[in-house]
Amino acid sequence: MTSHRISGKGRIDRNKTVRFSFNGETYTGLEGDTLASALLANGVHLVGRSFKYHRPRGILSAGSEEPNALVGTSRGPGRFEPNTRATVLELFDGLSATSQNHFPSLKRDIGAVNDALYMLFSAGFYYKTFMWPKSFWNKVYEPFIRGAAGLGKSPAEPDPDTYASRFAHCDVLVVGAGPAGLAAALEAGRSGAKVILVDEQAEPGGSLLSETDAGIDGRSGWEWLKAATVELATLPNVTVLPRTTAIGYYHQNLVGLCQRLTDHLSNPPKGAPRERMWKVRARQVVLAQGSIEKPLVFDGNDRPGVMLAGAARSYLNRYGVKVGNRPAVVTSHDSAWLAAFDLAEAGVKVAAIVDVRPEVADHLRQRAAKLGIEVLAGWTVTGTSGRLRVASLRANPIQGGGRVGAARIIACDALLMSGGWTPSLHLFSHTRGKLDWNEDGQMFLPGQAEEACRCVGAGNGGFGLATALAEGAQAGAAAAVDAGFTAKTASYRVEGEVPLAGVSNRELPTDKNASRAKAFVDFQNDVTAKDIRLAVREGFKSIEHIKRYTTTGMATDQGKTSNINGLAIASDAVKRPAPAVGLTTFRPPYTPTTFGAFAGYNRGELFEVTRKTPMDAWAEENGAVFEPVSLWRRAWYFPKPGEDMHKAVARECRAVRESLGMFDASTLGKIEIVGPDAAEFLNRMYTNPWSKLAPGRCRYGVLLGEDGFVRDDGVIGRLSSDRFHVTTTTGGAARVLGMMEDYLQTEWPDLKVWLTSTTEQWAVVALNGPNARKLLEPLVEGIDLSEEAFPHMSVALGRICGVPTRLFRMSFSGERGYEINVPARYGCAVWEKLYEAGRQYGIVPYGTEAMHVLRAEKGYIIVGQDTDGTQTPDDAGLAWAIGKAKPDFVGKRSLTRPDMLKADRKQLVGLLTSDPSTVLEEGAQIVLDPNQAVPMKMVGHVTSSYWSATLGRSIALAVIEGGRAREGQTIHVPMPGRVHQARIVGTVFYDPDNTRLSA
Repeated sequence: MTSHRISGKGRIDRNKTVRFSFNGETYTGLEGDTLASALLANGVHLVGRSFKYHRPRGILSAGSEEPNALVGTSRGPGRFEPNTRATVLELFDGLSATSQNHFPSLKRDIGAVNDALYMLFSAGFYYKTFMWPKSFWNKVYEPFIRGAAGLGKSPAEPDPDTYASRFAHCDVLVVGAGPAGLAAALEAGRSGAKVILVDEQAEPGGSLLSETDAGIDGRSGWEWLKAATVELATLPNVTVLPRTTAIGYYHQNLVGLCQRLTDHLSNPPKGAPRERMWKVRARQVVLAQGSIEKPLVFDGNDRPGVMLAGAARSYLNRYGVKVGNRPAVVTSHDSAWLAAFDLAEAGVKVAAIVDVRPEVADHLRQRAAKLGIEVLAGWTVTGTSGRLRVASLRANPIQGGGRVGAARIIACDALLMSGGWTPSLHLFSHTRGKLDWNEDGQMFLPGQAEEACRCVGAGNGGFGLATALAEGAQAGAAAAVDAGFTAKTASYRVEGEVPLAGVSNRELPTDKNASRAKAFVDFQNDVTAKDIRLAVREGFKSIEHIKRYTTTGMATDQGKTSNINGLAIASDAVKRPAPAVGLTTFRPPYTPTTFGAFAGYNRGELFEVTRKTPMDAWAEENGAVFEPVSLWRRAWYFPKPGEDMHKAVARECRAVRESLGMFDASTLGKIEIVGPDAAEFLNRMYTNPWSKLAPGRCRYGVLLGEDGFVRDDGVIGRLSSDRFHVTTTTGGAARVLGMMEDYLQTEWPDLKVWLTSTTEQWAVVALNGPNARKLLEPLVEGIDLSEEAFPHMSVALGRICGVPTRLFRMSFSGERGYEINVPARYGCAVWEKLYEAGRQYGIVPYGTEAMHVLRAEKGYIIVGQDTDGTQTPDDAGLAWAIGKAKPDFVGKRSLTRPDMLKADRKQLVGLLTSDPSTVLEEGAQIVLDPNQAVPMKMVGHVTSSYWSATLGRSIALAVIEGGRAREGQTIHVPMPGRVHQARIVGTVFYDPDNTRLSA
């Protein structure tokens, strides 16, 4: 039995011993322990060194708010992880943990010299200390600072674990399985609503696991908890996820959850994922995250053995561990008295309760007297002593005006502190929810919500078991009703609950030794009360500026234990109320989350998934050579025996020009734009006008950025008055959808428009050639393919080969063309039917290289190849696609800037080489005078270059300064071996009158 276990206490399994090591020394714990509780059970308080001063640090809390007990853990070969919180790391047999941020050892760290030189490391020292001499920065200062920064060491080996991900939808998501969350989940679950209840602990219960005061409905808190968990388990519509942290709350009630699956197992199943990332979309969310106890700010409050009173109570009642043999308490809140009472009743000698309030409730004094605990009301702690663990405290009576009386030294091996409680508002803040300041409690509370969520219990300022159960039940029932279910609110009878009161003290009075006092506000970043006051003296008034200057509230815990104390001290220093000073921004994730969990399945071969079209297998069986395009694998060309790429591409091009070719265009981005304002939305996004486009017609669209440069293009078909089928480039699909969503949500939220990516939903077969209509006519139902009924740039709904189709009459080759969209599951079958039926016309499948040649012969551009992000529509020869009468569209204003109107802008032109057999290199630079000195003045570059079997010569497209005005001039293209001449011509090399489109 370890030295600090209390018999008869805790929820750990005393029959199952677990062996683990810390800094190479072997210890034993019990199943159900965390690493922190097991270390405390073995009398170990010293667990690390602080970031800046390398001061000894011990365990402060019992939860995920822990700023000190960050350790490196090893779970086997290649499974090292730094900065793991010992307070949430469940113990398992064989766990190996090490402390961080010290050399050569934890007890003897030479970095502790920083503590003696602390005057050199005050707030903002990195902005002041290393400014001179300037030449030292790159060679001396920066390498030294980077080497000294950080806490744990990064893993040196690839992570061998696997990580999973899952999407889920529910009616009610309850975050937090304390009494408020359990009551909410029970009420919502009883209504029949689909409920997900999540909690970061290994078992539900929250404060019920640590407190023993009150009973519920005639049962103890633990008995009620057991009954509640059994009932939830029997409800088929309720999912309970333990070991699951809600890390982020996003738009439209999307909540990210990270679930730990195997870290608590000594022998996890082979291949089992370590963690799972959940993305949950909920109709209603109930936030029952509870609250975080605030430390008190006094000299030496960071010494190992100084910890939160609520944490000491948790270690006693949940883990059966006493945090010291002679603890003392310093507090401004009643809750710390309960921790002292629990310890005393367990046989621990409590040295004293020091309460900064002169008046304390009689029932507390009486109970303390009965337990033999000395009470010093109206006193304060002004310091602690002890090298690697607290050995004594210095207490002084408060005499008014911030002065203190004569000191008393009280021996203790643990000091439990409490400055009250702070509601956990991180997730609520993620949603841009408004916060209201509560002056009496010196805390922020959730105000107006921006999402469909409710905050309950201690997270809503409702401290106490009765309040938590009542608010939870009411919120769970209301959430179920709002989600469309019938629910009623249950009532709970709580017996024996002790009413709690207290004030929040930002900073305790100090004695005559204050000049050398180190009263810490942020334990993780070594920020003291003096640092915050110094920042204010140096001109920083906003808490966001103070945060960055002092680093308080930064790093992995985001100020969970420090923000309110820091805000209060800053408020006092600037002589302004706390709300006027502000509150720092909370950002996801709520607690540090592994990169593996975010990556999920997307690693190794799945990191950049090779996407394949429904016709990919057919192409592979028929000898296609593939190339990567964006994330897709696309057929490059289809060689026959004895053909190289050039011969195969030439054959494919001839087939399209002379008879019939088929091309897999499924990779084109496709976006469904639906709603009464769909046309207006397109009007604002694209350069072209869309309001008057008739249903059944198509139009080529150009999309610009705010800078006026071409971002994407594609053909857009109007299916009905309120529905458009938008195509994008293959590589631009996600980017265009993201851009549209951004504008719709931030600029035009009033528009009634819905955007849906349908890229994977439609397989697309492009038929091009003089015989395209002949092939389609017997296979199509419900669409008149005559020239009069279905002219170029038309779209219609019908059936082909018996399956639904969206048939577009359009061409990217210059020949008569159709793009056949069918549901993806029918894509390959329709392709095969078309291929078989097309044999009578000598149909030829062609790949991306032939497609490039065919479109270049017609002067059709490819965004991203013939543009480089600096071309306007006019530069690219697309000025005709700008709606001149449109009042506005994205990028319109930028098109009128003087630089956009210069005559010498790089413009797209065609090139014909003097030697028809020479194919220029794509990307080759262009000069006007080949005899100029090196470096030559480059006036442009080649964007596309091919051999055209149709024309019997090479062709090229290029961007050249003032290109269109230079038509007919000769330019020069330096390439390895020689400089080639070419003549500037128009961009259309084949069928300039477009007669072939209707041939």
